[in-house]
Amino acid sequence: MYLLDPSCNSSLMEIVEKEVKEGTVRKADSCSRAILWLSRSLDFSVALLDGVKKDSEQSLNQIIEESYKTTLGPWHGWIASAAYKIALQLTPDREVFVGLLMGKDKDNAKFKGEIYKLVTLIQPFLHEIYELMKKYRLERLKST
Repeated sequence: MYLLDPSCNSSLMEIVEKEVKEGTVRKADSCSRAILWLSRSLDFSVALLDGVKKDSEQSLNQIIEESYKTTLGPWHGWIASAAYKIALQLTPDREVFVGLLMGKDKDNAKFKGEIYKLVTLIQPFLHEIYELMKKYRLERLKST
């Protein structure tokens, strides 16, 4: 959208407002839907990372299930929910996952600090996007 007309599509807000005016905001291929689903996916990622950061006995599958239930689950239809259940069976152990995220450093305190920084940076953007979606009554859109 930006490349089509940079002067009219310089921000997410402008793109959403343009689609609202055109009446295309609820179409399956709208940028507004893409923005909403991107923000929901980021919500899931934030919840997952926050769960991994905590010192608990939860398995990665348990953390993923909790994250999914509160972020993506309410908006998925039965096909997406079924795909999620299949994907859940393919997750590695928590230790393997955390090891992959840590990389060569293997410093747990630094890892937790990096997650905290990332989450702190992402959350204001997510809040802004959700406020925009709420303004145009798009926050309740489900998957098609």
